[in-house]
Amino acid sequence: MGRVTARRRVIRIRDGAVSTRPDTLVAEEPLEIRLDGKPLAITMRTPGDDFALAAGFLVSEGVIGDGSEVANIVYCAGAKEDGTNSYNVVDVRLTPGTPVPDITLERNVYTTSSCGLCGKASLDAVRTTARHPIADTPPLRVAPGLLSALPERLRAAQQVFDKTGGLHAAALFSETGELLDVREDVGRHNAVDKLVGRALTDGRLPLSRAILLVSGRASFELAQKAVMAGIPFLAAVSAPSSLAVDLAAETGLTLVGFLRGAQLNVYAGEERIALPDA
Repeated sequence: MGRVTARRRVIRIRDGAVSTRPDTLVAEEPLEIRLDGKPLAITMRTPGDDFALAAGFLVSEGVIGDGSEVANIVYCAGAKEDGTNSYNVVDVRLTPGTPVPDITLERNVYTTSSCGLCGKASLDAVRTTARHPIADTPPLRVAPGLLSALPERLRAAQQVFDKTGGLHAAALFSETGELLDVREDVGRHNAVDKLVGRALTDGRLPLSRAILLVSGRASFELAQKAVMAGIPFLAAVSAPSSLAVDLAAETGLTLVGFLRGAQLNVYAGEERIALPDA
């Protein structure tokens, strides 16, 4: 099934001294996602939580929005030429009656650990209609002081990052700052998909009272994944992109960037921030 980490030989140079030793690296392997037996997408990911990753990807693509729409998810036997299982191909089977989108070359996408969803025919193709509109979520207000404490809690939960230094992380927090779930992956978008997929299978969608925190920047695809899962609040320790801000403003998503210590920037959805009096 693959490992989260791998060992490789490295030559270390420290203050002119040279030594040889094994180093722990984050594992990166391809995962092909099939939908009812048809290839849909390939992503480079850190092995682990593959079923959650596949389910979360389908949520963000608007294919599914409820756990009842998934009959089962399995690894494909015979994925290798010799007939053995590579554990790098998963097939998501939908329940009877669930609409299956037309899988064409336009919809067949390749994702990488850096870019998220690539190869979309147009911006309109990415702006998928959300099953769980954020505008319909109950009121949620978060104090800046609570937000400031979240990155440290996320960092403390990054167990594999401590060994490799090469993973992104995403976490779900409650409106009171409780850590609900955390996932690590070589791709930040994969980490979010794993969170969303786990929530789907646990029957917790929409995540209408959750805060999503990502360890890097807030790109368009991460904002989209939050919207598709019904998450009203996205925070990032780094900068958002212009398209992420545009999507947040369009959908009602609260978007916070540069969340570092007591500093943060609010780019959209300021009504969910309990701002101090001017």
